[in-house]
Amino acid sequence: MITAGPTHEAIDPVRFVGNHSSGKMGYAIANSFAREGAQVTLISGPSSLDQPVGISNFIAVTSAEEMFKGAEQNYGDADIIVFAAAIADYRPKSVAKEKIKKKAEDMSIEMEKTIDIAKTLGEQKQKHQLNIGFALETENEEANALKKLKNKNFDLVVLNSLRDENAAFGHNTNKVKIYGQKGLLTESELLSKSKVADIILNQIYKLSI
Repeated sequence: MITAGPTHEAIDPVRFVGNHSSGKMGYAIANSFAREGAQVTLISGPSSLDQPVGISNFIAVTSAEEMFKGAEQNYGDADIIVFAAAIADYRPKSVAKEKIKKKAEDMSIEMEKTIDIAKTLGEQKQKHQLNIGFALETENEEANALKKLKNKNFDLVVLNSLRDENAAFGHNTNKVKIYGQKGLLTESELLSKSKVADIILNQIYKLSI
């Protein structure tokens, strides 16, 4: 099971809180698994990408709550779970039923946390399951990635840095470091996301044997 893309948290019928995730990395991982013959469930937030060929189950969602419901329903049947989605950490506490009109110079929106999908499902992880997460960081990168590894019960965490040119959001290339329970396992050069996906799969394979 793979989650991919952003989530959009509605402010009103025409506006939302979101991020710049394109879904390219998650889709590349789904493609790599499918090429290896795996039965893949891909849960995707809003994306302009074509549905990957050869996957077993494609679930399109918009919000973090919808992504959680889809992930929760499929988590128990999965042996390998990759949390590649860039889920909005906060959402508006209330959603306006009509488009908010421009009336004043300033506007405040009260926000509340969205559910932490990876952590919530990580608490349900069984012995046969492997959970893999992503950490997109701008500072204290390794420390923050290792903190996620522990707090979310990941077996592997893939670190992206926004400091790396032509990597992470929106690009067709990526540069990553992969950490396990004993520290850094491997790191890549700047490569196509499909090649980075193969590197991630190789590390997952090593854990599963």
